[in-house]
Amino acid sequence: MDLIDVQGEIIKPLFSGIRIYKWSKRLLVNAVLYINRTSCQWRNLPNDFPSYKTVFNFYSCACKKGLWNEILVLLVDKTRKKAGRKPSLTYGIVDSQSVKTVYSSSCHGIDG
Repeated sequence: MDLIDVQGEIIKPLFSGIRIYKWSKRLLVNAVLYINRTSCQWRNLPNDFPSYKTVFNFYSCACKKGLWNEILVLLVDKTRKKAGRKPSLTYGIVDSQSVKTVYSSSCHGIDG
């Protein structure tokens, strides 16, 4: 899923410190999203995108700067505001029954 025009314009100012001139930042973000969505290896990135080395360098630089977290926070805030919700989450639900806390086989085994 590629960025839509509105999302691309929202995150564009965040890339001011990353110096890759040949490729658009939006295309590089779309390449990273493709890798994330398909779980393909960097070397198997389709030819529609820049070379995997360029995309990986862009990704690494953005990770070091904490840019991915900033992008997610910004887009989630905008999306929640547009839906008429508060920008940040107000509660969370944790299912405590999904993991057993008592092992029934603790007294069994080789040394049981």
